[in-house]
Amino acid sequence: MSISITRTPLQRPSAWRAGFVLVPLLLALGGLSARFSGSTEDNAWYQTLTLPALQPPGPVFGIAWSILYTLIAVSAALVWGHKRAPGRTLALKLFGIGVLINLAWSPTFFRFHLMTPALAIIAIMLIVALATTFAFGRISRLAAWLLVPYLVWLCFAGALNASIVMLNPAADAFQLGI
Repeated sequence: MSISITRTPLQRPSAWRAGFVLVPLLLALGGLSARFSGSTEDNAWYQTLTLPALQPPGPVFGIAWSILYTLIAVSAALVWGHKRAPGRTLALKLFGIGVLINLAWSPTFFRFHLMTPALAIIAIMLIVALATTFAFGRISRLAAWLLVPYLVWLCFAGALNASIVMLNPAADAFQLGI
């Protein structure tokens, strides 16, 4: 069984317009989610946690997410620019669902201290991101490849989240029934 990939022409002006909207939009939404959730080094609850040895310094997360949100937005803009591509609507819906799920992680973890549900959110994010990558790949190989760093980061973030849960079971509001 082979997957057929139908190539449609990229409408560059449409892709550029989408990129000019999506890049700042994702960066702003990600920043607002982080700000609302208190996902900074000033978070008193977070400061009490035992962190895994591979935990990067706080500023690395802001830099990494800025790069990832930019790559994700450019990827979606490329798909947006393939106006007549079969599967485009599904691919963009998956993208939108993925963004919403992504934005739910920070408040779940940092604001509500629900570390185990946050881990489940990362697992769902990874599944949706994989589906989005394959859907994007049917339209634009470049769009799919631009999502690979996000997939890798989600695996790393999931490992960090799982480690924090294991190192701090008494700090998880979910496990405490709060």
